[in-house]
Amino acid sequence: MTTMITMDEAEALVAAALKRVGAGAAMARATAQALVLAEAQGLASHGLSRVSQYAGHLRHGRVNGAAVPTVIKSKGAAALVDAQEGLAFAACDLAILEAIARAREFGISIVAVTNSHHAGVLVDHLRAVAGAGLVGLGFANAPSAMPAAGGKHPIFGTNPIAAIFPRRSELPLMIDLSLSEVARGKLMVAAKEGKEIPLGWALDAQGQPTTDPKAGMDGSMLPVGAATSPKGAMLALVVELLVTALIGANFGFEASSFFVDEGNRPRLGQTFIVIDPGALAGREGFLDRVEVLVREMLIDDGVRLPGVRREALLIAARANGILISDAMLASLQAPL
Repeated sequence: MTTMITMDEAEALVAAALKRVGAGAAMARATAQALVLAEAQGLASHGLSRVSQYAGHLRHGRVNGAAVPTVIKSKGAAALVDAQEGLAFAACDLAILEAIARAREFGISIVAVTNSHHAGVLVDHLRAVAGAGLVGLGFANAPSAMPAAGGKHPIFGTNPIAAIFPRRSELPLMIDLSLSEVARGKLMVAAKEGKEIPLGWALDAQGQPTTDPKAGMDGSMLPVGAATSPKGAMLALVVELLVTALIGANFGFEASSFFVDEGNRPRLGQTFIVIDPGALAGREGFLDRVEVLVREMLIDDGVRLPGVRREALLIAARANGILISDAMLASLQAPL
């Protein structure tokens, strides 16, 4: 059975559930907004299914529920935010505000978050960037899930990359991709639903291809394009360095899995780069050229602009609410 609830109702339920297990009010609110936004876009692997995971981390001390994100370093267009081992969302919100302000002043900015946790839907952090008429790039790491090119044991996380490009009068182009063949959260959802996964998504602990999502979570994810090329693993290496060595965060192999309650505080990293088009070709010139490219892309009937489907789902959810299972509703209302 399922129940339709509004996004505001869902946010209140999630925030209350997280506060019950020790999250501060601001952390719970920012996290609830992010998870409900993901759910509303049809991204179940990063939506309400994460509440019990985060709650488990809070209960077992893997997250500092009292964390208050703070800017700890600042130099011109660059800044570093310390998430203080809390959930990532409030820290990323602060980083984006800093990045927008600095890009407006300097033309470009780089603001990173250290001592952080799971970044959620990475491109959602960049929505405010496009709203300010700026271009945004985002990078994040995660607990180890993929081997280096030619290797066997997991070293890199699935290490997502996101980008957002504003348009003059249309929705921005929103690009968000994991560097694994699929996001690891899809294995989590498949395991909960008792479904198999396609071959080519993951390897088991012995390094063999598997259709069992649980075996895949115990083993390793395959980098994008791994069957034919090391390019996905090389991109994961680039992201890993951007969000760790550069900012003082943990490497993926130093962080305990997100999929267990017990373990260390992951202390992962997120890095955001924001660019003011006015500092380069000019805002109007940039917007004109984006539309030239979009028109060329849409000549072919099969082309779908990135972000269009999820935005349509979000608009519908804001109007009609989101559909959640009665079991999920009960879990949000009960002690986690």
